[in-house]
Amino acid sequence: MFSGAHVILYTRDAEADRDFLKDVAGLPHVDAGRGWLIFRLPPAEIAVQPTEGEPKHEVYLMCEDLARTLTALEDKGAEISRAITDQGWGLLSAVRLPSGTELPLYEPRHPTAYDLPDEPNSDV
Repeated sequence: MFSGAHVILYTRDAEADRDFLKDVAGLPHVDAGRGWLIFRLPPAEIAVQPTEGEPKHEVYLMCEDLARTLTALEDKGAEISRAITDQGWGLLSAVRLPSGTELPLYEPRHPTAYDLPDEPNSDV
């Protein structure tokens, strides 16, 4: 039914954040016209969590080795904005984009859904 997901980050300096994703994070991209870059993301998954507050959406980039990823990003000039913490479900950290927007990164310690077969309701 679905062929992918499209994530949008609204930031105060989109051009600088695009440059970060292209040059520092090294994400492959296409130019949709006039320098409007759209980046390929790794496989994705979506979770639904309960909340007592207002509904919201969050974006996390997943890493197989969070410490190694942070070191590689820092070596390219990225600012690590949150030290690694163990949340039980995974290790959590974040980098600060040039606009000031924080982009959370985590190393999951739970089963992941992004490598399941393309069959609905698979319990593999």
